[in-house]
Amino acid sequence: MDQAISHTTLKLRIRKKLLLGIAIAGVVTGIAWALNRLISPGVSLGEIRVSEVRMGAVDNTINAAGVVVPVHEEQLSSPNQSRIAKIIAKAGQTVKAGELLMVLDDHTIRLAIDNLREQISQQDIRIQVLSMEMEAGLKKIASEAELLELDLQSNRVKLARYQKLGPIGITSAVDLQAAELAVKRNEVQLRQHHEMLSDTRRTTVSNIEAARLQKSIFQKQMELQQRLLEQTQVKAPFDGLLTWMLAEEGASLNTGQLIAKVSELSNFKVEATASDFYARYLSAGQKVHVEYSGQILNGEVQTILPEIQNGTVKLIVTLEQPNNPVLRHRLRVDANIITEQKSHSLIVETGPAINGRGKQDVYVLESGRAVKKNLDIGLGDGKVVEILQGAKAGDKLVISDISQFKHLDSFRVTQ
Repeated sequence: MDQAISHTTLKLRIRKKLLLGIAIAGVVTGIAWALNRLISPGVSLGEIRVSEVRMGAVDNTINAAGVVVPVHEEQLSSPNQSRIAKIIAKAGQTVKAGELLMVLDDHTIRLAIDNLREQISQQDIRIQVLSMEMEAGLKKIASEAELLELDLQSNRVKLARYQKLGPIGITSAVDLQAAELAVKRNEVQLRQHHEMLSDTRRTTVSNIEAARLQKSIFQKQMELQQRLLEQTQVKAPFDGLLTWMLAEEGASLNTGQLIAKVSELSNFKVEATASDFYARYLSAGQKVHVEYSGQILNGEVQTILPEIQNGTVKLIVTLEQPNNPVLRHRLRVDANIITEQKSHSLIVETGPAINGRGKQDVYVLESGRAVKKNLDIGLGDGKVVEILQGAKAGDKLVISDISQFKHLDSFRVTQ
């Protein structure tokens, strides 16, 4: 005969079934979680870069490659055809104003100076000879004129006597006529001597002036040669850095050939080059952020060169601190040219996930998932970009490279 199951046994059986159901549910949940992990891709938060959208200022910049160059650089050239006689300094060293850098051969110049000195001496002698000849000639003509003056006076006295004696028949008409002709001859001769005196003085003075002019020409040529002689002692024009020098003793030089460059040590500017695509956006006066090794120097576009070479446009940037200690000759820097500025916009740090301006898909973190959203990106300065539409302040955007998830509308992000 069957006996009734006790109440305790029933409770024990129910408890076992309940525990079995909980265990089965746990296993199923674990299997589902594991399958979800396998099927639904995801990343940990430490594997990606996230930036929070906030209000702030943003600039639109054009990035250009820059090179630091001195504001003042002087190029030294050969004064004439010569050769390098001696090298004194070396490229790369600092020099003082007037410091000797090299010596050029001056043999040809010294010969030219000696020749000019002789020609100047010849002109001095010529001037002296012409002056003496003029003085002697003028004395001779003056003496002859004095004798003619005496002859004229004597003949005039004789003519006056004949004129008194002629009417009373003591002298003949022939003698009177001869006396008149003698007076006229003396007057003509005396006038000719006076004209000769004037002509001689004028001609000789003209010859002396010509000699003096030739002497002046030789003296100017001498001054030029002396300056060229001084330039054979190649010296630093100011305190600075000897950035380049032709350092080969005995090398032949042509007139005007570059032999050295001296640059200022503490006064710099930046020569920047940008793609000619941006040429229409550039203008003088635009602000520039010059960046090197994390340090930013403020500057301004001074000049935009009109010529475009190899698809690039060159511009000159002046600096607010041209003597900043970080600056070095030929140092390569980044020059960010500011074309537009906004002081109150939604901004976020830029990264590989953000590609320029315009509408684009970016992932936004929402409750442990990265959800794809379409954002409208505006200005950018290489560090932050402006968000025109699609996000709000406080949103967290994934800005690192997540191209492996670009086909997904969302993916998991774990702590």
